[in-house]
Amino acid sequence: MGNEYALLFLFRQLSVLKTMKTNKLDLRFSVMTLMILLAAMSRLLPHPPNFAPIGGMALFGAAYFNKRYWAFLVPIISMWISDLVLNNVVYAQYFNRFVWFYGGSLFTYGAFALIVLFGMLSLKKIRLPNLIASALGSSVIFFLVSNFGVWFSGAMYPKTVSGLLACYTAGIPFFHNTILGDLVYTGVLFGVFALCVRKIPQLSYRHANV
Repeated sequence: MGNEYALLFLFRQLSVLKTMKTNKLDLRFSVMTLMILLAAMSRLLPHPPNFAPIGGMALFGAAYFNKRYWAFLVPIISMWISDLVLNNVVYAQYFNRFVWFYGGSLFTYGAFALIVLFGMLSLKKIRLPNLIASALGSSVIFFLVSNFGVWFSGAMYPKTVSGLLACYTAGIPFFHNTILGDLVYTGVLFGVFALCVRKIPQLSYRHANV
């Protein structure tokens, strides 16, 4: 009889520990996901051309999601949701149908995935110099991939080397906004999360399986 009570007590303690761990995982995952989603939805606010949260979101996910697939899925799905709202509500007058994916979106999401991979390598240690270098690197990646997509999938430029160079040249005036957007959103996301960790220690749960 005593052994049965001991086993029952042990199972209850394991259940409590499992619940505590799950709550920590859920809280951390929820906060990170909400921050990324809010960053994506900030695209609905008035902003300069190319001043976007893409780099910051990708780097934030790469740095803090332990499970690699969440680092890709959460930012990309959040961006896709904001694209749905932009294309079917804000810019609905420019389309004669419901837009699930816009032309060139494959290159945009491809750039997003490359930035996540880049962030996994560059942000193994989250320090200010690493964050600045990663934000600048993400700007370069997005510039190269997105403009290549405009050249490859559009009809604005001839499919020649000179046409590709002309496309990149046309994108240069917007590049500084890309850099500013990546620096600002990277700073905001990482800064806000650091403040949240100070206020809510559970968010610093380093072995979270998310």
